[in-house]
Amino acid sequence: MKAPDLVTSRWFNAPDTTRLSDFAGKVVVIEAFQMLCPGCILHGLPLAQSIQQNFPADRVQVIGLHSVFEHHDAMTAVSLEAFLHEFRIKFPVAIDKPGTGHLPQTMAAYGLQGTPSLLIIDAEGVLRAHHFGQVSELKIGAEIGALLTEARSQTPLPDDSPTADVCTPDGCSPRSD
Repeated sequence: MKAPDLVTSRWFNAPDTTRLSDFAGKVVVIEAFQMLCPGCILHGLPLAQSIQQNFPADRVQVIGLHSVFEHHDAMTAVSLEAFLHEFRIKFPVAIDKPGTGHLPQTMAAYGLQGTPSLLIIDAEGVLRAHHFGQVSELKIGAEIGALLTEARSQTPLPDDSPTADVCTPDGCSPRSD
C-alpha cells in the first residue's frame, strides 16, 4: 500500500510545507506518539532517537507524529515545543490534524490503534511495517537494514562500473574484457 501523506496542522524542526514526498528515495520511519503517553516516553521516542543516530541521514529519515486522541487541552503546540526541547528531539515532528471524531486525521488514515505506533515506509513510498506498542530495537534495525539493502539492489549501477553489464537477478560475475 502506498503510504498516505501526513495530514498536519504544524511542523517542528521542518518547514510547515513538509510532505512525505520530500523524503523520496529514503526509508522513512514515523513514530506516532503523545507527549503524555508513558510508553511513548519510555520506549517509542528513545527508539526513534536511536534510529536517527544509528542510520545514515541520507538514507533513513525519522519523523515524529504527535497524534493526540486524549487530553487535548493539555497537549498544545506550546507544550509540545517545550517537550521537544527538553527531550532533545531534533528530527522533524508534525502535529496530526484533528479529525471529525476523537481520532486525528493521519492516525485514522493509517489505522493506528494508539500510541506509540511505529511505521516504516520503503524508499519507493510503500508502507512496509506497522508496529503498535513497544518494539525491539533489534527487530526494527533488521527491518530497516533489509529495506536499505533492497533499495540499494534496485539502484542501477553506473555504466562505467566494472560489473554493470554482467549482473543478473541471480548474481554478478566479473566483466570479461
